[in-house]
Amino acid sequence: MKYTSEYREAALVQGVMEEIRRTVKHPWVLMEICGGQTHAIMRYGLDQLLPPEIELVHGPGCPVCVTSLELIDKALAIASRPEVIFTSYGDMLRVPGSGRDLFSVRAEGGDVRVVYSPLDAVKLAQQNPDRQVVFFAIGFETTAPANAMSILQAKSLGLKNFSVLVSHVCVPPAIHAILGSPNNRVQGFLLAGHVCTVMGYWQYPEIARLYSVPMAVTGFEPLDLAHGILATVRLLETGQVEVVNTYGRAVTMDGNRPAQQVIQRVFMDCDRKWRGIGMIPASGWKLRPEFSELDAEQRFSVGEIQPEESPICIAGQILQGLKKPHDCPAFGTLCTPEHPLGATMVSSEGACAAYYRYHGSIQEEITK
Repeated sequence: MKYTSEYREAALVQGVMEEIRRTVKHPWVLMEICGGQTHAIMRYGLDQLLPPEIELVHGPGCPVCVTSLELIDKALAIASRPEVIFTSYGDMLRVPGSGRDLFSVRAEGGDVRVVYSPLDAVKLAQQNPDRQVVFFAIGFETTAPANAMSILQAKSLGLKNFSVLVSHVCVPPAIHAILGSPNNRVQGFLLAGHVCTVMGYWQYPEIARLYSVPMAVTGFEPLDLAHGILATVRLLETGQVEVVNTYGRAVTMDGNRPAQQVIQRVFMDCDRKWRGIGMIPASGWKLRPEFSELDAEQRFSVGEIQPEESPICIAGQILQGLKKPHDCPAFGTLCTPEHPLGATMVSSEGACAAYYRYHGSIQEEITK
């Protein structure tokens, strides 16, 4: 594994950008699926270094952003209960529900705590046997192995006061939904390296062939992203429909098989609502029946919440690559990181937050 700084050297990035300029002959629309990649592109000014023929649009690969409003409201209802210690990653605390967020619940006296691992929540349950400890298990395939392990540990310990509110979503069905839409603009994909590290990329060649859209697995550093863009442009210009792995130092075709086995042991496929997008069939995971006693939705009977989205927020169109954050009339005025209308403005991986923080800045973080 090379040092991170080697993937931020300006001369190397500029060299790949020059190769992209020499290669591209036609206009192309590429989507980076991951919110972490969106922030890296904005932070390092890569979008400003690309030739005008290349347009980058931003996909739904931010787990905080796509967690449905219904599940956020269920989390708020559970966290408000006096017997509950509600645990979550920090990003979720400021995500707006229908009328408030988890910070508001904490300000009103709710016991809402930030944890850095689901195993921290298991430990809290052991330390507080008279309280109900709930962990908000959000994320793509990347976080699923650790969440699954916490469930297995809680079950093996016989904890009766631990449960999870599950909001896992999966990348391949989302790509199907984007490419299958009659409004689709995406002609090439940059696939998320961390998801592929866990799951491999064996699922994507079939999707690429089905929609005639080439793809490249890439990482998150400037040089990684530049190589991923170059590989995708080469495929597009030559009419090849393939999936290229440009992140070989971390990703293999098969992925992490033990991690996949843990996921399959605990979770099963389910339909899942994506915030701003709607229901995508078989796009999520839920607990298998043998773990149903650890399901917070069942334990706290919050299955009937039906909220409505803000009519102003266009996050759903942004997450599908149909619009950019600055196309929203509320961007930077009615909607800011301090007062967000939607999750794409508050999440550390949200496209709106990336534009708000970085857009128009120079790529000063790249090593000169």
